Amino acid sequence: MTVFLDEVEACIPALRRYARALSHDRDIADDLVQDCLERAVRKRSLFRPVGPVRPWLFRILLNLYRNDKRRIRRQGPHVPIEGEADHSGASGNQVSRLELAEVARALQRLPDEHREALMLVALEGMTYVEASAILEIPIGTVMSRISRARQALRTATDAPSLRLRSVK
Repeated sequence: MTVFLDEVEACIPALRRYARALSHDRDIADDLVQDCLERAVRKRSLFRPVGPVRPWLFRILLNLYRNDKRRIRRQGPHVPIEGEADHSGASGNQVSRLELAEVARALQRLPDEHREALMLVALEGMTYVEASAILEIPIGTVMSRISRARQALRTATDAPSLRLRSVK
């Protein structure tokens, strides 16, 4: 059991990054990771040690995220009280932050299936094969979704040379 827990613990930073990239909310991401870890420990008997535990954990996290999205669709979205800040007087140092915020907004507007695939490959550095196994879709579909996501980001940000990761 300690080897399993050590492997799970080593995956926590990557799970947090992926959850944050999916949700764009630190609190929701932390809740997702906590639920993922709790479920992994509780359902440890279902893990078949044929390969590493990392893809199994990412699959749990992704399923939890999708379940939450379905629940929110049924219940309606949570609307924050705070308004958006006015960035019209941004200085030169703030320009890069605004560009980064623009890319983050463009990522949020991507369809879920495109964002999920892109984040696994671009953010977590997984291969197309690993992303294919986690998303449970053919590798060609992963490649297609990533290509469409990159094109949508280029269009949304007017950045023709935007490269999130080189193809292996």
